[in-house]
Amino acid sequence: MEVHVLVVDDERSIRETLKGILQEEGYRVSTADSIKTMKEKVERTHFHCVLLDLWLPDGNGLDYIAYLKEKLPGSALVVITGHGKTEHAVKAIKEGAYDFLEKPFSMDRLLTTLQRSVKEVIRSKRGEEEDPILGNSRQMLNIKETLQRVAKTEVNILVVGESGTGKELVARRIHQLSDRSEGPFVDINCAGLPDELVEAELFGYEKGAFTSATQRKLGKLELAHGGTLFLDEVSELSQRAQAKLLRVLETKEFTRLGGIQTIKSDFRLICASNRDLKEEVERGRFREDLYHRVSTFVITLPPLRERGDDILLLAEHFLSFYLKKHHKGEKYMSEEAKRLLLTHQWRGNVRELKNLMERLAILHEGLQITEKDLRYLLGFDHQPEDLSSLLSEQDLRKARQNFEKLFIEKKLREQGYDLKKTAEVMGIDLSNLYRKIRHYGIEVGI
Repeated sequence: MEVHVLVVDDERSIRETLKGILQEEGYRVSTADSIKTMKEKVERTHFHCVLLDLWLPDGNGLDYIAYLKEKLPGSALVVITGHGKTEHAVKAIKEGAYDFLEKPFSMDRLLTTLQRSVKEVIRSKRGEEEDPILGNSRQMLNIKETLQRVAKTEVNILVVGESGTGKELVARRIHQLSDRSEGPFVDINCAGLPDELVEAELFGYEKGAFTSATQRKLGKLELAHGGTLFLDEVSELSQRAQAKLLRVLETKEFTRLGGIQTIKSDFRLICASNRDLKEEVERGRFREDLYHRVSTFVITLPPLRERGDDILLLAEHFLSFYLKKHHKGEKYMSEEAKRLLLTHQWRGNVRELKNLMERLAILHEGLQITEKDLRYLLGFDHQPEDLSSLLSEQDLRKARQNFEKLFIEKKLREQGYDLKKTAEVMGIDLSNLYRKIRHYGIEVGI
């Protein structure tokens, strides 16, 4: 495995010294002298490890740890600085850094830290950590066994199921268990982008390809080379994008928008949809030839309401997680509360349960969670304070925004967090709904 390291430091001598030493040790090395350059490189390339200096000309590295963890999931981050303080080290580790090195440090210390961090990355990518897919029901045990078998193949996989059943989690687990686990996992939500942007995201573009294309951008297809490309809600692709994707799957070649250079990319494709693609084909909304390409192997996820005691297992897991996250004390559910969880229809599936447990962790006071507590947060009982808070708001603009947020959350729950159905019910474009969800910080993912 060729390990790609990004060295971020504003001192040229340090960048060149580290690059020379690491290359001698067999690492592939790129460098950046600022936050701006670092972000440009991270947007275009997958790195297994980042050596990040804290004090840079255009920002504090501590403020970008979360950004790097989001952009390079599973990669190792080692913070280095010439102004080390205990509080900086503690904060860096809490934010997700693997280690903290204070200048001057020995090359042996750096290389040892780097080797250990990379081993941790490889171990996690190979799936040696705890299986993130929880469930002991017959359906989920069968699915987990299937994932173990199919992950080692190169077949294209289609994951289907209602919104909120965990399709992306399954896709990431397949990548984790595959022989491509050391490569990137690149995802794109086809429902979250307007038609005109989907192709730019998939294929990338050259500078000047269109008005706002001020520089070259690599597309998801190119970034997925050597790894896995995950297309979420693939049914939302336009006919034009479907035709171009089919061509890529047939040849593994494409060109960036506005470009003439043929680019080759070796990736494994996993698609997901909460719609019946066979029915979409019959209605003429999805190409039949593309359907057969993406569905070599189909994995169907059951809705949460059919998973029996998995509901309680997941509820306890999420509740424990969010109690720790929000620094709350221990809580437990009454038998009546558990029965309500088991009989609730869960139109939003695991996503709805996850959101409910976080609200409980934040809002519930006391030790025992009762059936009444659950009914209140599930919306079965009237919540007059929502309306009261709106009527007490003096600023009309803020009142409108508060109402819109509550309205969107209500419609999402009613439609089982199916974004397309919610947009149709509300009478707005899907892209408009997606922007509003992001603007208000409404939790819809899992």
